[in-house]
Amino acid sequence: MKIKLPRYSSKDYYVMLWVMLPLTILLNSILFGKLYYSNWQVFLLATLISGTGACIDFILCGYIAVALKNRFPKEQEVTKRLSLMILAFLLLTGLFLYSLFKGYDAIHFYGYTFYEAGFVWSYIAMGIMNIFITLTQEGISRYESWRANLKETDALKTSYRQSQLQGLKSQVNPHFLFNSLNSLSSLISEDEEAAEKFLDEMSKVYRYMLRNDEEQLVSLQTELSFVNSYTYLLKARYGDGLELQIQVEEADRSKLIPPLTLQVIIENAVNQNAINKQSPLRISINSYRDGSLIVHNNVQPKVVTEIMDYETGLDNLVNKYRLLNESEVIIKESKAERSIQLPLITKKEEMVS
Repeated sequence: MKIKLPRYSSKDYYVMLWVMLPLTILLNSILFGKLYYSNWQVFLLATLISGTGACIDFILCGYIAVALKNRFPKEQEVTKRLSLMILAFLLLTGLFLYSLFKGYDAIHFYGYTFYEAGFVWSYIAMGIMNIFITLTQEGISRYESWRANLKETDALKTSYRQSQLQGLKSQVNPHFLFNSLNSLSSLISEDEEAAEKFLDEMSKVYRYMLRNDEEQLVSLQTELSFVNSYTYLLKARYGDGLELQIQVEEADRSKLIPPLTLQVIIENAVNQNAINKQSPLRISINSYRDGSLIVHNNVQPKVVTEIMDYETGLDNLVNKYRLLNESEVIIKESKAERSIQLPLITKKEEMVS
């Protein structure tokens, strides 16, 4: 059976190793005076006994510190947490010192007898040390939390950049660009009004991609407006072979979503499925009362002649959600249908993350 020692920070026991020896020597100097240094047997045995007791006291204080940290984890509760910790440590340390002094007195350790002044000075010294260690440990813990948050932020930025590159791939993808320009060229010769509309939607798509290069979250309404423009370009090529249905509650439209999330999902569906008028690719976007958005599409795999990693965008999306608010993106797939469930993020959750 393993005994798990408490850890307020990762440096707890480094601090204990550095502090316990000088503290033990100071404590025994008060207890035994010159005898402590004049007799090596007294020095070794007293150091061992007092040091062991001080380490046990430190570990017990660690359990109390961890319990209070879990009970009062919020930033605004730091003062209360530290005050309760210091009070508990002083009480526990007083009990430890009293037991140590009385224990030496009971066994007449090298002629030692209890005297009150020595106990008081020892208690004052250990009390000051307790406060110092408590503040040091809190500082180390807060520094480690800051480093962890910084690391998580860096990971989020990396994931976000990867997702942006995946989303912007349509912009620099020769096939997408060629198809869009080809559609525009055809419309110019056939219907100038339709060509103007196509060009307007195309500019909206690329403007949105570039504008949201620095944003982590946008409103669902903003993303849906982009999706309408994006699918307009796709429908210019696929016509009735592509169908998009959006049913989103008005209250959910103000909630937040990473930009280009729906573009990644739609692009993935378009790239992996056969699209024609006889068997159209049907994509639906629906919001639900549980605060989620579900994107469905029917599955009709096409024969892919070149090896392409279409799932990279979805992998980046899953990772981004995990880093943003620890919510899970749920992907379900059968032979006939694929559904992707996305948590909608509220403004409160955004601030927490």
